Amino acid sequence: MEPSGPGAYRVIPCSRTALKPKLCSRQQDQYTHFCPQCRMIHAQTPKQPTIMQIDLIDRRILDVLQKDGRITNLELADRIGLSPTATSDRLRRLLKEGYVSGFSARLDPHKLGFGLLVFVEVLLDKTTPDVFTKFAEAVNRAPEVLECHMVAGGFDYLVKTRVKDMAAYRHFLGEVLLGLPGIRETRTYAVMEEVKNDGPLPLK
Repeated sequence: MEPSGPGAYRVIPCSRTALKPKLCSRQQDQYTHFCPQCRMIHAQTPKQPTIMQIDLIDRRILDVLQKDGRITNLELADRIGLSPTATSDRLRRLLKEGYVSGFSARLDPHKLGFGLLVFVEVLLDKTTPDVFTKFAEAVNRAPEVLECHMVAGGFDYLVKTRVKDMAAYRHFLGEVLLGLPGIRETRTYAVMEEVKNDGPLPLK
């Protein structure tokens, strides 16, 4: 699989033979291949995509939006000190370049019966590309998993979920999480107090 588009990888073939690169299982930021002729492993650093330069005014627009996504263009223009037309043009450009990934409502999990926040360390039985792929595909099919991140350190993934209580978590652990492919061990961390969550990016 060779990516294309703005973030495409620039792969330099081996001088002895031209082989298609394959994605390294753990180093997702590199492409590697093994050359059978020169008996060496080759790795290329990905070509970084071109990023639009944003100025202080763009950052102010983004800072306001991440705190109030329902703000009108007129109110936004007044907050940052630009005309509505100039503000609309800047916002349209920021949206086009992908600086804003989307707009959504933040729901209160406690009022909706998801008062217990839990993080789970997941250790897989094997660290091979097919195990990573199967686990990631299964996680993406599980709506109970709110977030899942591959991490460096003593375990492979950090999973975030919200449930009603410990009884509901035990059901999630037994029926959902431990049913995912490749899991050897899990460690559970139930959150006693949410000190800070959904904090905005420090753009200023």
